[in-house]
Amino acid sequence: MSPETRYAKSGDVHIAYQVFGDGSANLVMTPPFVSNIESYWEFPETTRWLERLGRYAKIAIFDKRGTGMSDRVGDLPGIDARMDDLRAVMDAAGMSSAAQFGLSEGGSLSAMFAATYPERSSALVLYGSFAKFSSWVPTDEAFEQFLGYIENAWGSGGSIAFFGPSRMNDPAAQKWWGRFERLGASPSACANLMRMNREIDVSGILGSIRVPTLVLHRTDDAEAIADAIGEFLTGAKAPEEPDTVLATVLFTDIVGSTESAAAMGDRRWKDLLEAHHRIVRRNIERFRGREIKTTGDGFLATFDGPARGVRCACAIEGELRSQGIPIRAGLHTGECERLGDDIGGLAVHIGARVASLAKAGEVLVSSTVKDLIAGAGLRFDARGSHSLKGVPGEWSLFAVQT
Repeated sequence: MSPETRYAKSGDVHIAYQVFGDGSANLVMTPPFVSNIESYWEFPETTRWLERLGRYAKIAIFDKRGTGMSDRVGDLPGIDARMDDLRAVMDAAGMSSAAQFGLSEGGSLSAMFAATYPERSSALVLYGSFAKFSSWVPTDEAFEQFLGYIENAWGSGGSIAFFGPSRMNDPAAQKWWGRFERLGASPSACANLMRMNREIDVSGILGSIRVPTLVLHRTDDAEAIADAIGEFLTGAKAPEEPDTVLATVLFTDIVGSTESAAAMGDRRWKDLLEAHHRIVRRNIERFRGREIKTTGDGFLATFDGPARGVRCACAIEGELRSQGIPIRAGLHTGECERLGDDIGGLAVHIGARVASLAKAGEVLVSSTVKDLIAGAGLRFDARGSHSLKGVPGEWSLFAVQT
């Protein structure tokens, strides 16, 4: 779930910021050249990375003036104004002192702030940063090429090849990145910021930094980065995540998808799938679920409460039915194994089997789910006892009354 977005007042300018995390340290994260703090939480990998970092620290993130959800400004902001904005965010977040964390171009602002305000900077962390812009875009040709992209294709997500080359062939990642571009800045604002950033060179002040400093570079933006930052700030490694967790597992799929795809043709079927995915993802987020993966014409998601999982399934089924997309859904609550970004174990297997027995338009649950949500105001119809392939014993199943 995205934290609440608030505004700090810096002179006459409103700076959008969020605060999250429950760790012991304070950390202010200065973003790259454009950002949108609400868009961060729309991509599962980014969400997990931020949440992991939040295990170590109370974190304030913000959109620099002229970008994201902060006020647009007529003149390009100099570093003095940007330091004012950072200080305003710290004040609004109740942080008298915090570690400064700069990513990419944000590193120059974080470094400058740490050198100028050591009393408000407990440490400095730089990730993928540079002292001068030419270290990032080394030639005039490369710079003009990027400006050409901004002019002709900004918002398409194509720049992910530059910022995240390992995900350039991932359609979902590129789609999110395109939205991130559009929400971060307009093409003209982005181009102007790039021209201003080209003048950045903080080499001369690096010797004035007196706070403990960690400099990180890595080819993969992985959990190791969050853990390295956390250990630097707190002196302690992150507690090991348990291998298993109790969760409510939801499986959905479109009924008769093979036949529908053949009848519709590739283009219409693709449009239907996009609408389906959009509706499912919106409801998973609405009910505080976690998308694990798509299964082509369906989804696997988990929830930290069975009632939320059932209500999410009903909301998805009802909304898709109104769009002429019939689905079925199955839920089970049990112990799930953590397998990186995936999950496994008997509970997942049971959830899949329950879903396979559901009829079109039906949300089917195991008796475990039904028993756990007594008093939640949900009503069920018994669907008898069933043998679930590969699962010991007989299982009583129930359909949610919608």
